Amino acid sequence: MANYFWTADPHFQHNMIRIYCNRPFDDIDEHDETIIENWNKTVGVNDFIYVLGDFGWGDCRTIFNRLRGRKYLIRGNHDRNPTLKFPWAWVKDTAMIEVRGHYIWLSHYARRSWNRSFHGSWHLFGHTHGRLGPYGKSLDVGVDAWNFAPVSFDTLQAVFARVGENME
Repeated sequence: MANYFWTADPHFQHNMIRIYCNRPFDDIDEHDETIIENWNKTVGVNDFIYVLGDFGWGDCRTIFNRLRGRKYLIRGNHDRNPTLKFPWAWVKDTAMIEVRGHYIWLSHYARRSWNRSFHGSWHLFGHTHGRLGPYGKSLDVGVDAWNFAPVSFDTLQAVFARVGENME
């Protein structure tokens, strides 16, 4: 059975992100290799991985090709060509997906309310680089918030189990 994972804001090949977000890497190569290694230790070849924006800077197709899983992109404010032309399963601005009976609203940006938010759906986002805490069943899945690795469905389910069935 395939597993499901989410991540956001890896900013591959974006050297200044190390400074802007105080990422603990000496150079962009160490940064990229750490995120690639963490991704590939976590995500299997047939797993589903949703990137909620800001995949990379410039042409990082070689990095894209090294990453495991069936990759989906929610477009972020830094996602442009050539990134948008990579062989993603799809590219969207937002999406509602259903995974194992849970509705999950995906966007690059955090929302206080989202589709089915008052009926138990989850909202996953990036963009805030770990600076915005959870709100109900809304959570930053960016690399800065998850030790530079994708987060699994099972982990999210455990996190959201601590929140009531509906928005409170």
